[in-house]
Amino acid sequence: MEPGNGTQISKFLLLGLSQTLELQPLIFGLFLSMYLVTVSGNLLIILVVSSDSRLHTPMYFFLSNLSLVDICVTSTTVPKMLVNIQTQSKAITYEGCITQMYFFILFAVLDNCILTVMAYDRFVAICHPLHYMVIMNPRLCDLLVLLSWIMSVLNSLLESLMVLGLRFCSDLEIPHFFCELNQVLQLACSDTLLNNIIMYFSAGLLAGGPLAGILYSYSKILSSIRRISSSQGKYKAFSTCASHLSVVSLFYGTVLGVYLSSAATQNAHSSATASVMYTVVTPMLNPFIYSLRNNDIKRALQRFFGR
Repeated sequence: MEPGNGTQISKFLLLGLSQTLELQPLIFGLFLSMYLVTVSGNLLIILVVSSDSRLHTPMYFFLSNLSLVDICVTSTTVPKMLVNIQTQSKAITYEGCITQMYFFILFAVLDNCILTVMAYDRFVAICHPLHYMVIMNPRLCDLLVLLSWIMSVLNSLLESLMVLGLRFCSDLEIPHFFCELNQVLQLACSDTLLNNIIMYFSAGLLAGGPLAGILYSYSKILSSIRRISSSQGKYKAFSTCASHLSVVSLFYGTVLGVYLSSAATQNAHSSATASVMYTVVTPMLNPFIYSLRNNDIKRALQRFFGR
């Protein structure tokens, strides 16, 4: 493989979360448990939504898509890390690194897009309840998910192709447990100015844009809830979006926490440890948030296991 300007690259080395050998079994057991909980929890949400006709609504259609994406986000990083710990190898091939980076960017952006679509769904449900089923028809729901996939795939493809054009230095150690775009760019010997411009522009467009949309939706939602006269009506309206608001807060809170902490400390290993929050912990907690805070999901789970 001859990437960039002809520099021969066979592999990168993922340094992981800790260099201490005594901690490796603990990290392996912890991440294996978290991964199994993430996959089983999100698969359960998908099965319950697909098998219960009462949940065949736009809100739960988007939720099942979010659960699928959460499985994919975690599956792009954790299994490789577990294999490296088990085999006591830190190596990942150049092709494998680019592939991992491509799919991680794809599913991370897609996760963000799905959360934005869910915010729009809650906006229509609360602010335009009489027209909800007309506006959020199956065709529009499918189109919103399709557009989310298209934007995510194109962005990930652009970022990955830009990396393929770089020439890399001889020191190919990545102080992370997966091939994160920013860490890979720092290893390049060739000029990465254009890559950085595209990376930050894409982050601003595909993270800042959806966040602005979510904040706008919830500002309208809160305004509509305030106009409801009865306290019971206010509670019922707010409860329909409480789970989504919790997931959004967790997602953006952890992402912002990671990048603010890494900017403050300039410590790559601290950034890698903090990244665990949005790459592993958040996808694991999402099914619990929806199952514990959503009565429809609770009842559907009871019917599912009561068969």
